[in-house]
Amino acid sequence: MSLAISDALLAGRRVGLRAKEGVIVELGPNVTPRPEDATLDAAGAIVVPGLINGHTHAAMTLFRGYGDDLPLMQWLEEKIWPVERRLEPEDVYWGTRLACLEMVRTGTVRFWDMYWHPEAAARAVHDAGLRATVAAPLIDVDGRTKAMRAAALSSLDELAGAGERIEAGLAPHAIYTVSEDSLRWIAELAAERGLPVQIHLSETEQEVDDCLAAHRLRPAHYLDRAGLLSPHTVLSHGVWLDESELELIAARGAVLVTNPVANLKLAVGRIFPYPAARAAGIQVGLGTDGPGSNNSLDMFADMKLFALLQKHAARDSAAVDAAETWEIATGRRAPQLGAPRSLELGQPADFLLLRAGAPELSFGELPAALVYAASGAVVQSTVVAGRVLMRDGHVDGAEEVLARALERARHLGLAAPIGFPQNNPALA
Repeated sequence: MSLAISDALLAGRRVGLRAKEGVIVELGPNVTPRPEDATLDAAGAIVVPGLINGHTHAAMTLFRGYGDDLPLMQWLEEKIWPVERRLEPEDVYWGTRLACLEMVRTGTVRFWDMYWHPEAAARAVHDAGLRATVAAPLIDVDGRTKAMRAAALSSLDELAGAGERIEAGLAPHAIYTVSEDSLRWIAELAAERGLPVQIHLSETEQEVDDCLAAHRLRPAHYLDRAGLLSPHTVLSHGVWLDESELELIAARGAVLVTNPVANLKLAVGRIFPYPAARAAGIQVGLGTDGPGSNNSLDMFADMKLFALLQKHAARDSAAVDAAETWEIATGRRAPQLGAPRSLELGQPADFLLLRAGAPELSFGELPAALVYAASGAVVQSTVVAGRVLMRDGHVDGAEEVLARALERARHLGLAAPIGFPQNNPALA
């Protein structure tokens, strides 16, 4: 399979691009399509790398708007976990397909997913054409250690044949939902099989207080004691980490993924300490968190909030600039998240075409326009592994995906038609 892109704008010059078997094989001003190529006329669109969503729970598109405006633990215990116990594979499949549709439309080419029925999520990613690291959340503090470990091994077997664009991983939910013995077991399994691990860490102050009370260690030090801080580990949130923990994470080579919109919405009480993480030398990525806690999968929104929060917290408008923020959102500051190095020969053909004539992109320098002005609506076309997933704003099968996702949400009692006064008396 080969693809030829013509009349694209790259770093201020008109170029063509050819991809073969998912890899960029030609790039430059004199590149022209060959007879065997599928073609896409960029019509002057700007070609840029795709976005990497470093942490989400994709199928929670079905939970969007359910239990909003509640504290984190109340939201989880009273709203989310009871419904999740009833989830079926088809719920996860169509919820993930909807998430993939939204990510394709807003420029995400790869994501890290932690959710139930990972085999269904992987099938959805495969069918949608994206890339993902997929893992089931692992929880055993309720006495299900044996069952959890069996389920983890079973899910790895099921994901083994998911396809080359999908990576299997392990996802202990958090230090307060997984026993220390099981954290050690997960660390050993990951090391033995070379698997990535993703885990929520230091999302709330209560998590830190509880860890100190139970183990006399802060969360990152406790995780390290269990052997689970390594170059294969992705830590989500990290809002309440202190300087000693940041230094430890840097020394172990782990990745931190910040989720600014979800953290604000769930009022976790602190802003991720990015300048300190950067100074320590930590790889940092950006994520939306799930569409149940963020409500959106548009990474452009998280980019802007990330940059503004860091400026505000530091009382320094230069604390992080637009170019650095864009590098974080495209995975360039955390290579372990799986982004291609750059748009160059031999690299995966994962990229976006942006509407050069969009008002948001028509003024000033491009990085600032992308971070401070744009939304996902500026994405004209999305290409992953040399396959056009969105062409000039159109994604094949989008109507069916939305309809089937709504069916599954209604089956779970989660969806109601928007726009009717009975949904909210205040709108009547």
